[in-house]
Amino acid sequence: MRDFLPTDRPALVLAPMQDVTDLPFMRVIARRGTPDWFVTEYFRVHPESCLNRYILRSIVENETGRPVFAQMIGRDLASLARTARELAAHPIAGIDLNLGCPAPIVCRKDAGGGLLRNPESVNRLIGSLREAIPGKFTVKTRLGYTAADEFPGLLEIFRSHGIDGLTIHGRTVVERYQTPVHPDFVHMAVRTMACPVIANGNVVDVDTGLSYLAQTGAAGLMVGRGAIRNPWIFSQLGAALASTPSTDPTYRDLWEYVLELYDEIARETPKFNPLAHVQRMKKTLAYISHGLEGDFEYDMRRAKTPEDFQEICRRHLDHDVRLPAKPPVGSKLFCGFEALVAGI
Repeated sequence: MRDFLPTDRPALVLAPMQDVTDLPFMRVIARRGTPDWFVTEYFRVHPESCLNRYILRSIVENETGRPVFAQMIGRDLASLARTARELAAHPIAGIDLNLGCPAPIVCRKDAGGGLLRNPESVNRLIGSLREAIPGKFTVKTRLGYTAADEFPGLLEIFRSHGIDGLTIHGRTVVERYQTPVHPDFVHMAVRTMACPVIANGNVVDVDTGLSYLAQTGAAGLMVGRGAIRNPWIFSQLGAALASTPSTDPTYRDLWEYVLELYDEIARETPKFNPLAHVQRMKKTLAYISHGLEGDFEYDMRRAKTPEDFQEICRRHLDHDVRLPAKPPVGSKLFCGFEALVAGI
């Protein structure tokens, strides 16, 4: 990871989000401010697994010019080592192990964040993968499964195996996305680890990003949901870190983003179904429309056809009012972000 850090500012990274950060999304984001590197959606790994060809395209067909880390999720060591070797045959920047996914279906299988319930298993897994992976090996984790006081023990495991980078979503698994992040534990990792530490969680705009960096001393920021809502966030953060001007997007800019994303995903969808595509887009629009003025969010929930979708976007977004920088305080989709700025 260190090889990919900018020399003049902290790194800015797009978070891997399952069923969101595919090749079309990477393309659309990159046109509005390319992150320093990407991390793929996770490759599910088990004894019968093979490389997901669609996720693989975000590596082999990525025309952004930025490095791409391939993320794996699973618990079977032999299968993870096999998959890492298969991925190494492609132009990846490195392998990232997912220890942070809080989805109940994943945790029940003792994968993702579920692995954090058993630190000894984490220790064996990371130690063995460190030996099996010849290139860059990084980890994305949460602070623990149940409580943040589990983190010092996990941190010692990460430190002892010489991983090349550690990304920390500053919540526990059981906190999911429902609480403020805990910058003090990310700061603990920065003081402890020899490798770069990237801070993740609750970055929704420039203020929250700069505050997270100030409170943690992290080598960079990873942005997830905030980048769905605001695809200009990487260019805005870059401008703020360089003390240069940054333009403020308008509702019409958002309209262009939504339509471009609609078209890119449609173009890449096998057996395209217009009605199903509208439903797929509505899941993404939940983050984009949240907190905007008027009834855009309400109307979009009721869209059924492409014509509905297009008309709702035109009616609500075809004007040049500046977009709000932050989601609403108390948001259920962006919980606790206001605590980051208050913590300075």
